[in-house]
Amino acid sequence: MKTTSSEPLLSVRDLTMAFPGKRSATGRRGAPVRAVDGVSFDLAAGQTLGLVGESGCGKSTTGRMIVRLLEPTSGRVAFEGTEIGRLSQRAMRPLRKNIQMVFQDPHSSLNPRQTVARIIADPLLVQGWSAADARRRAAELMELVGLIPEHIDRYPHEFSGGQAQRIGIARSLSTSPRLIIADEPVSALDVSVQAQIVNLMERLRAELGLAYVFIAHDLSVVKRVSDRVAVMYLGRIVEIGDKKSLYENPQHPYTRALLSAVPLPDPAAERRRERIVLLGDPPSPAAPPPGCSFHPRCPKAQDICRTERPLLQLAASREVACHLV
Repeated sequence: MKTTSSEPLLSVRDLTMAFPGKRSATGRRGAPVRAVDGVSFDLAAGQTLGLVGESGCGKSTTGRMIVRLLEPTSGRVAFEGTEIGRLSQRAMRPLRKNIQMVFQDPHSSLNPRQTVARIIADPLLVQGWSAADARRRAAELMELVGLIPEHIDRYPHEFSGGQAQRIGIARSLSTSPRLIIADEPVSALDVSVQAQIVNLMERLRAELGLAYVFIAHDLSVVKRVSDRVAVMYLGRIVEIGDKKSLYENPQHPYTRALLSAVPLPDPAAERRRERIVLLGDPPSPAAPPPGCSFHPRCPKAQDICRTERPLLQLAASREVACHLV
């Protein structure tokens, strides 16, 4: 199917991932774990969607399903109108050059036995490039991400964490993609290095016209890079909308709690601000609560929250899944 001008670059509909439950000592398997439970969103070309939430909420699983590192239990992922899930691995290969991924831990995502030249060039070799052309492209990409091209024959352990993440970014750019799934790309780095990598990714987006799905738990980082933000809780999106309205006027109680924990640069404003403390831990996705999954921790929960699951609905210029909005 051909792409029209009004069609999003990426369209995700009702994406679900259920992992088999653990086996007990008697051999019986427990209830399946719904890591992702009906996630839907669109992403336009050249834009960034921030996907945020606590650890274990399903953010990374969603990202891995988009690039088909995981096969979803149900749902639909379409890139430029082509449904990815229906493609064979052979048919998927030409499409993979347009969708790449940057992983959380830079060193563990790089093969320690390969040189930087081979790491960056590998996607090109898979796409049929000659070894000489792929090496030349790898050197160009090293310079693009702020590394010294003469270091192309070094190994990953010879680089710092921030430099290793630059190598991972260079590898993701090798095939000139249109979409990059960035899975917690700065969470394993020092704070000073985080800013450098975020600035690099923003520059690359402007220069190359990239679109990002930027997965993170740090809302201050997401605010810097995102055009739109989706907040996930226990496998579901509970609020999604443009960055400005969501940060200035959050509607879902969970979004408000997350934003209240973001430090403010003004100490006086920080002291005046009311901190919303969530009680307890998130429920297990193997045994989610009935109704709204957030109601056991929500300070404003009412009877309807305990029995009926809220659906995303338009409220204050964004979509919110809450009975109280």
